[in-house]
Amino acid sequence: MHLPRLVISGLSGGSGKTLLSLGLTRAFRQRGHRVQPAKKGPDYIDAAWLALAAGRPAANLDPYFLPARALPAALARTAVRFSPHGAEPDLAIIEGNRGLYDGRDVHGSCSTAQVALALDAPVLLALNCTKMTRTAAAVVAGVVSFVPALRFAGVVLNNVGNPRHAAQVRQAVEYYTDIPVLGELPRLRENPLPERHMGLELSPASRDPHVRAKRERILDFLAAYAAEHINLDAVLAAASSSPELPAPDTDTLPAETAEAGTPPSGTMRPRIGFVRDDALWFYYEENLAALRDAGAELAELSLLDAAPWPALDGLYLGGGFPELFPDALSASPHLADIRALAESGRPLYAECGGFMLLCRALRLDGREVPMSGLLSVSTEFLPRPQGLGYVEALTTGDTPFHPQGSAWRGHEFHYSRCTWGDSLPDFALTLSPGCGMGNIDGKGRDGLIAGPRNNVFASYIHLFAPAVPHWAPRFVAAAQRTAPPVKKSSVRE
Repeated sequence: MHLPRLVISGLSGGSGKTLLSLGLTRAFRQRGHRVQPAKKGPDYIDAAWLALAAGRPAANLDPYFLPARALPAALARTAVRFSPHGAEPDLAIIEGNRGLYDGRDVHGSCSTAQVALALDAPVLLALNCTKMTRTAAAVVAGVVSFVPALRFAGVVLNNVGNPRHAAQVRQAVEYYTDIPVLGELPRLRENPLPERHMGLELSPASRDPHVRAKRERILDFLAAYAAEHINLDAVLAAASSSPELPAPDTDTLPAETAEAGTPPSGTMRPRIGFVRDDALWFYYEENLAALRDAGAELAELSLLDAAPWPALDGLYLGGGFPELFPDALSASPHLADIRALAESGRPLYAECGGFMLLCRALRLDGREVPMSGLLSVSTEFLPRPQGLGYVEALTTGDTPFHPQGSAWRGHEFHYSRCTWGDSLPDFALTLSPGCGMGNIDGKGRDGLIAGPRNNVFASYIHLFAPAVPHWAPRFVAAAQRTAPPVKKSSVRE
């Protein structure tokens, strides 16, 4: 598959790689290119902004969830899946995370560098040049020589103070190294992407037309900023040096079972709803695709809109920022819909923010706000992270979504903690590593089960469906068992 590609990285978080990635993605789109965005995960926020910039869903590329050899096929699969009428992308821009070589251990496992090597893609380095001139050359020389097998497209000098500063840094880098300087980005007086405790503040999922218009203005500004100060032709030429990408197939991806597959004759595709609004919007597109591939029809919903929900056979509640909308969520008429769905025995899967919604209450700012009450525990929002990083989960409880005894990987990032009374909950997951809902006897514990058929599962853990191949088929199969038969009119009431 012919797909020019480029990995954008930096020396650390805050190096400017997100602004650079968004600016280049939108600038190339404005030039008429079909850009496939991707994010080195785990990440929802930057990925959602990249999708907005490109006008197509972003791929999640994470060597913790998929072996390095599977990443090229994963990128190709996303590029093909979201190409209407066969209009496949002609450029892929992959944003890294943290520093280029930062990983889980001294060997840099799961680093952005590993992703670049797996994709055989050149790296464009964003270098923050604040209060630095000649030292920039030493930094670039060290970064380039650290892993000789890695290819570099060039460097973009970020946060240059004025033309004289930019010229000094460019001259030093080009004199002492063979790495071309492809642009100099002047220091901005303020960050066009306001940030908050878990990332970018302006919700990429907002349905508010004013918010949408503001998002577009920000992305167009970043595109103009990149086009004015970066040699886009040189960037494209570097991306085009990438070799052919293997055509998407299933040979290098984890095997996906046919446990659910096509619904049996005489039944409908079960309809699984998922909430995507300002409160809950953390979903990997690969997870939604896995549910569709397993036989589900998906319905996008909102908790913040009073419009009636359609009939559902299951519900998926992703993560997000419920702590920003506690009163609106508490007053939502759809909490009754969620309780009714759970009490009917239909499958309900909740991750992180979705778990917080299912609890008895959310405590924050010195007050307690009632939530759905499906779970007897509460959550308390705190100013510092309570769980952060990759986890390995062992399923110890009986759930329709994860077979008992199954081991699977995920990640957590939450500022809330789970609280309970005198009675310890019966947790369904043991984590190693990981914090989850609490440390019990030296082990992280997570996962709560509720409902008349153990049909409700809630956890702080986010999963990536291609790495947990049993999840989507089992979810759809559980929804299928409660779906109504096909009526002669073939129309669901």
